[in-house]
Amino acid sequence: VVDGLFVSNYVGKTAFAAVNLIMPFLMAISALGFMIGTGGSAIVAKTLGEGKKKQANEYFSMLVYLTLIGGIVLSALGILFSPLIARGLGADGALLTNCVLYARITLLSMPAFMLQNVFQSFFVTAEKPKLGLGVIVIAGVTNMVLDFLLVGVFQIGLAGAAFATVTSECIGGLFPILYFARKNSSLLKLGRTHFNGKIFLSACGNGSSELMTNLSSSIVNSLYNIQLMNLAGENGVAAFGTIMYVNFIFIAIFLGYSPLVSYHYGAGNHDELKNLFQKSLRLIGIWGLMLFILAQLIARPLAAIFVGYDADLFSMTQNGFRIYCIAYLINGFNIYGSSFFTALNNGLISAAISFLRTLVFQLAAVLLLPLLLGINGIWSAVAVAELLTLGLTVTFFVRNRKKYHYA
Repeated sequence: VVDGLFVSNYVGKTAFAAVNLIMPFLMAISALGFMIGTGGSAIVAKTLGEGKKKQANEYFSMLVYLTLIGGIVLSALGILFSPLIARGLGADGALLTNCVLYARITLLSMPAFMLQNVFQSFFVTAEKPKLGLGVIVIAGVTNMVLDFLLVGVFQIGLAGAAFATVTSECIGGLFPILYFARKNSSLLKLGRTHFNGKIFLSACGNGSSELMTNLSSSIVNSLYNIQLMNLAGENGVAAFGTIMYVNFIFIAIFLGYSPLVSYHYGAGNHDELKNLFQKSLRLIGIWGLMLFILAQLIARPLAAIFVGYDADLFSMTQNGFRIYCIAYLINGFNIYGSSFFTALNNGLISAAISFLRTLVFQLAAVLLLPLLLGINGIWSAVAVAELLTLGLTVTFFVRNRKKYHYA
């Protein structure tokens, strides 16, 4: 978010559009970390709940090491193919140059970013969520300070914003290695392990919904950008980018339940599972309403902060966000539904919810609604997709309540 803010106000609209255009490609590469972190933490949490601590640590160590290896390979491939990807998204001229510059610098820290995503799930499993929060806060503050210095003070431009991101991701991904590699007070510790194909495939399968969510999001966001380039050019991409920055922050409130659910499920604590399920649904409903109201209130000042220097872009961003935020009334239930079934080790249902929510329904909406509503069809596509998914999520909740004893 801070990268975008400084790039937009200090480097310019073209650089800001470039960051937003190439970001889905970067998020697609990082999807491996989300998959292993969520799927693996569910397995490790379940193993801990069964009282098999040594085995849980072996699984934990293996998954961390494989994430690091995969991150290095994907980072190298991303650096090689970033120009081709940027051209495929419609970039040319200065926009293309900025896309490649930002992508190649930020890809240097992609292995660390993947580890950061993995460790955030495992911090909860290790019963150290506050430490995980602290790591993220320190990394985020570092990014903000470096954005201010490199972009705002020293005027290094887009490269400065990219290096700020690289530094923060290295902090977020490498500090946890130092913590878990030594003796600590948590439930987990990095150590010797061996490759267990069954567990690795189970983690991948169980976390497939998170993989699908991130890959689908990258594909869909790329399609959004292509549609917006056709309808409104760089202004459309810049407006959409501003909305997405805020969206990343808002939806974070709905994340983080999986390890706790996995533990109670593995330990057979049905009463605790029921209590957690019921309270979660109530809280999600309240949070969704609060986020919708907040989004309506901050739409104008938000647009002014990011793109107030351009009247047309300001108006487009404000209007787009006020339509887009209708989705906050619904999406929390769908996000929770997917992560809930992941925690219950039912990757199939979880993946189905994610696949339809983030890919099928959104692709259909973003392709069809602009034909009827123009650019407003793009802003409303997410809300329509979330509403369609909600019917599916409720159906899965009802049909599986007796099987897993959560209701």
